[in-house]
Amino acid sequence: MTSHSPEPENPLAPDEALGDLLDQIAEQLGSPVPAHLQAALRAVPRHLFLPPTLWLRDGNGGHEPADREDEPDRWWRAAYSDAPLVTHFTESSDGDRFPSSSASMPSVVVRMLRALSAEAGHSVLEIGTGTGFNAALLAFLCGPENVTSLDVDPELTRRAQRALKACGRQPEVVCADGAGGWQPNAPYDRIIATCSVRTVPLPWLEQTVTGGLLVIPWDTPWCNFGMLHATKQADGTAEGTLAPYGSFMLLRAQQVDAELRAGMPPTGQEPERSVTAVSPWAVAGNDLDAQMYIGLRVPGAWHVWDTEVDEAHTRLRLADGRTSSWACVDYDGRQTSAFAVAQYGARKLWDEVTRAYEEYVAAGRPGVHRHRLRLIPDGRSTRLEVSVPA
Repeated sequence: MTSHSPEPENPLAPDEALGDLLDQIAEQLGSPVPAHLQAALRAVPRHLFLPPTLWLRDGNGGHEPADREDEPDRWWRAAYSDAPLVTHFTESSDGDRFPSSSASMPSVVVRMLRALSAEAGHSVLEIGTGTGFNAALLAFLCGPENVTSLDVDPELTRRAQRALKACGRQPEVVCADGAGGWQPNAPYDRIIATCSVRTVPLPWLEQTVTGGLLVIPWDTPWCNFGMLHATKQADGTAEGTLAPYGSFMLLRAQQVDAELRAGMPPTGQEPERSVTAVSPWAVAGNDLDAQMYIGLRVPGAWHVWDTEVDEAHTRLRLADGRTSSWACVDYDGRQTSAFAVAQYGARKLWDEVTRAYEEYVAAGRPGVHRHRLRLIPDGRSTRLEVSVPA
């Protein structure tokens, strides 16, 4: 078990470092940080919740370490920068290491707390304790006796408990699968998740009071982006909108082994072949509004880019692990008016994606914020209804 080591002297002026961070957050928000959240950030030093080694993005899709003992200036600047920081890696069964916990970008933390509208006396359930930083902010805003925080990882739970004790704010932190909520302290006025979901677990809805708010990062296999702001209705449903910010790790209970295989298409499967005028970059490029629209309307569809294929300059691979359906869309490296398509399986994935994209264009290219979501209890889970009002 790794523990927080005694911290060296901060080489940065604390007030100056926090002031710089507040300025960075305000720039992202387009307005000053609300006074009550400024007070929370001043009362809860972020560095107390960070491990001695942080993993920073290296600019090449990976991460490199920043050690507090060896590189104090770099570590402290990262601690008070408006950036996400990977704090923990997990090793998969095949030996690959992947980020499994992180300290969220502070401006996203502020956006979520602002949307949550949590006040003194509100009962709050947090799904995903992580470092404990967000739980400490909630304890400042609502009172520690009103905050329950869950994390499925026992090591992270212990670290967070120690950091919360050092900070002097100790909400109830429980090592448990957040998908089940936490019935002993229910019902809750507010539920906030620091992990994304593809389906809102039914207990979250059931454990929220009528009129209560849920702030939950959203995810589809096609696009991990967006934040659900929803209000619990008297009929047991919840209604809300998506906000265009936030990209979080998926709730552990909803993680599935459905990676697209490098060997696709599999040998022996003869696909249907055609040509499309829809650019693969239009549906899987930098247009997150288009990606979210497609992700909500083509359930289960994944995509990944591949530049190491013999038959094409660049290939967009699509798949649905549940039906073994797949598709490939190839760019030949020369012209951008026609792209070769191969599709196989019960679902014609590229046809579904292009239909959704054409609907998106016909609807005036609605932004993420235009979507209205309705969560409906459905047996042991929830069902999603999506609309884009005219």
